[in-house]
Amino acid sequence: MLRKMKWVSTMSLTLAMVTLSACGQTANTQTGGASSSTPQQSAAASEAPKAPVQIEFWYGLGGKLGENMEALIKKFNESQSEVIVKGVVQADYNETEQKLQAAIAAGQPPAAVLASNVDWAAKGYFEPLDDYIAAAPEFKKEDFIQTFLEQGQVDGKQFFMPMYGTTQVMYYRLDTFEKAGIKAEDIKTWEDLAKAADTMAVKEGGKTTFYGWEPMWGSGNMIDAALSKGGKILSDDGKTVVFDSPEWIETWDLFRKWLHEDKTMAIHSGGQGWEYWYKTIDDVMKGQAAGYTGSSGDQGDLDFSIVGAMQQPGWEGVGEGKPVAQAIMAGVPAKAKDEQKEAAFKWLSFFTKSENTASWSMNTGYIAVRLSAQDDPAFKAFSEKNPQIKIPLQQASHGSKPFLDPTGGKINDALTVAADQVQIENIPAEKALKQAKETAQRELDKALKGK
Repeated sequence: MLRKMKWVSTMSLTLAMVTLSACGQTANTQTGGASSSTPQQSAAASEAPKAPVQIEFWYGLGGKLGENMEALIKKFNESQSEVIVKGVVQADYNETEQKLQAAIAAGQPPAAVLASNVDWAAKGYFEPLDDYIAAAPEFKKEDFIQTFLEQGQVDGKQFFMPMYGTTQVMYYRLDTFEKAGIKAEDIKTWEDLAKAADTMAVKEGGKTTFYGWEPMWGSGNMIDAALSKGGKILSDDGKTVVFDSPEWIETWDLFRKWLHEDKTMAIHSGGQGWEYWYKTIDDVMKGQAAGYTGSSGDQGDLDFSIVGAMQQPGWEGVGEGKPVAQAIMAGVPAKAKDEQKEAAFKWLSFFTKSENTASWSMNTGYIAVRLSAQDDPAFKAFSEKNPQIKIPLQQASHGSKPFLDPTGGKINDALTVAADQVQIENIPAEKALKQAKETAQRELDKALKGK
């Protein structure tokens, strides 16, 4: 938000100046009110530095991710004098979008936000960035990883800027794997992981005291696994929901079995913001679980003298894994003031400069969005000493594109409900997925009818 002026002091100064002017001729006036300022003085006044444009940038990042964002905002503010970015932290991505919706409705949105909503862009809530990009030849659109750039496009227009890429990878305790005689490179399939988890899990008196693996709460991990088995969310013509297919049911029911019957795996659920996420990480870092499936962006919170990283596996007889590789994007709300939109684009462009996206990747584990980042000297040196930074890049090369929900999120919501039923309530996957399909299909039919 723009800082409020101290109007009382300003008003007092103005009254004082008026009083002095009323007392008679001053050094800066002549009889009749003509100005006596010199041409040099007038030119100096007209060339006075313009006040920087202040903008808010909303983002839902915590922990070291939040710290790195604060550092990059500080670097930008100190690099130039035209724009001042004020970071406004939200609890998570969902809260960011909820508060953004309210701000847009009130006509007081931030100038930039770490969020992207294709449906909102289509409705005109976000500003197209094409004109800004065209006016900035240094932007080098072709240098971006194209699959990330394309995820920010709606009807051929660039509405969102890819800030960094993410994909769900596997983190495991080096000591636990070594003690169990398990090598990460031998885990090629989910079946391999299940066997390893069973070997490493510790049970005492019918209760598991050390888990062999911890999937992350939510539909994400199980969607990745279903896609890796050949499952689809919609039919090829986009008219039918098909996530009740055998690929989905078999995959999701295995997760249910591992969690509730074998009890070799566990999840943390609920809590505020990213609480469940950090509890999962803590279990592994504190020696209460052998490993977990989490974001490539977790690397900034991990100690790689304790853990290692590996790609998500595939399935026996199917092939390598195909988890989603997604760009985390930022946009400029259409209701922001024109000068703030321009300022916001300068900030987003700075964030995605080659050396900055390389630095973000090194410090957080997220995927750099520019091809040239891989040639950055600091990144090359870092990757030689920290090979785990390459795992997300390698996985993204054969990953699946994120699902673009034509219902504005209703299909994804149905999958979220189904995932909770399987992971938390121990409801068979077939029942949960078929119920979710009925809900999702109704919403899809409405969306298609409205076109």
